[in-house]
Formats: sequence, structure tokens, C-alpha cells
Amino acid sequence: MAIKESELILNPDGSIYHLNLKPENISDTIILVGDQDRVSKVTKYFDSIEFETQKREFKTQTGLYKGKRLSVISTGIGPDNIDIVLNELDALVNIDFKTRQTKTKLTILNFVRIGTSGALQVEIPVDTFVLSTHGLDLNGMLHAYNINSIKSQEIEDAFIKQTNWSPSKGRPIIIRGSQVLEKRLESECTYKGLTATASGFYGPQGRVLRLPLQDEFLNSKMDAFSYKGMTISNFEMETSAIYGLAKLLNHEALSLNAIIANRASGTFSKRPSEVIDDLIKYVLKKLTEQ
Repeated sequence: MAIKESELILNPDGSIYHLNLKPENISDTIILVGDQDRVSKVTKYFDSIEFETQKREFKTQTGLYKGKRLSVISTGIGPDNIDIVLNELDALVNIDFKTRQTKTKLTILNFVRIGTSGALQVEIPVDTFVLSTHGLDLNGMLHAYNINSIKSQEIEDAFIKQTNWSPSKGRPIIIRGSQVLEKRLESECTYKGLTATASGFYGPQGRVLRLPLQDEFLNSKMDAFSYKGMTISNFEMETSAIYGLAKLLNHEALSLNAIIANRASGTFSKRPSEVIDDLIKYVLKKLTEQ
């Protein structure tokens, strides 16, 4: 059955609605960044750029780096934007825009997120990289989908119990990142951990300006969470949404963050821009190694 025009929205030029992209505009390996200005900070290392476009916060550049075709796309901030980006990228490769039907042969995309974050554990110092083995979803967006196949029930139950998670909030979901990409991108340079993904920057991450929190002790409970040696390494706003949608759509996804702050030690990087640049060069090198 054809997908209705109201569900799969195309622009007059045939590109998909929000991203302003056509199927031929993207590679099967896609680097995701939050900030649109970070796109060019990645592609400045490319040998050539064949395509670029921008609509709203969604900026895309596709080109060659050491002979490998890569796309770099900015998602903006938060899980709601990830919902748009991941679904539209999947549609570009797995839905025929002429017939509006799912293709018989599906394409697997590789998503690598390059982000910045603050560490929660004292043993993860600033100016290092965290590779997210799992995403801890605290924002609830994924509950709109049938997620039974991607949940990690045991770890979720342990988190709910240890943090005394409020039943008035959406149930936390823990999703495994791509083990295929993990093997490719891990090294002695990367710390590993469980990355928590919040729905916002202030209250959802325990920050207080003028509004009181539902649970003022939640962050300290999260810092102390442990399950079979697994702890929460860092806090941000995209990873679990990327992992959940990628897994549901049968794509590979992995998130790496440059650690520019450590909340446990109260330290902040003296060279944040350089650390981000170091992570960009690290990811590009790893993606093109034979």
C-alpha cells in the first residue's frame, strides 16, 4: 500500500520535507553532529565536497575523505529532532518516492554521532573521548513506537529500582549501540559507558534556575548507578534516540563524545575546541582504516 502524502511529505523538487535531500545526496555512512557549524569543521578535512544543502538547522554536506564517500548532517538539539532526521534518512534509502512503497531490498546505514558532553564519573577526565556502548533513554520519545524488541529489561529494572524512578515519568529504556561500529571505532583512546539522554537541558538534566525539580536527588542517584560494572558515563540529549530508531529501522549507530567537563571533579577543559577537533580527526581516521 502506498504511503499517504500527509505521512511521507516531499518538497516540490522531490526532496524529503525537513532535510531537503534526495536519495542520491547521501552516503551509506553518515556522521551526525548537533551544531550546524560543526558540519564544516568535519568536512574541512574532506578531499572534495560533491553536495551541500541546508534547511532550518539541518545542514548536509557529502563528499570524499581518503576515497571514502561520507555525509555529515547536523541534527540540531534533542530527541525530537533525531526523530525527524533518522526517519527521513531511512526513507531516503528504503522507500521508493515514486511508488511511495517500502523497497523490497532494504539498505543499512551507518550512523556515527560526534558530540560533546560532560562526564559523570571522576575516572573519566576532561579532554578524553567516551564511546557509548548503550543509550539510557529518559525522554520518552521512543515510547511512541513498538520498542519491545530493543529494550534491555534487566538493566532498566535495576535503574528504576536504584534511582527510585517516579512512575509518573515514562519508563527508562536502555538500548545497545552497534557492536559492529564499536569494534571499528574503539581503541585505547576511548572510555566506554552508558550515556544518558535527557529531553531537555535544564530540569531534565538536574539544573535549577527558578523551577524546582520533581526529584532533586536524581542526578546523584544516577551518578551512583551500577549494574554488573556498568555505570552512567555522561549526560546529553541525542544518543538513546539515535540508538533506538536505528535499531528499530535495522541500521548501525554509535555515539562518541568529546568530554569537555567532568561534573564529579568540577573541572572544565582548557582546550574544548581542540578536543572536539581531535575527536573529529579520530573518527575520520577510524572510518577509513582498512
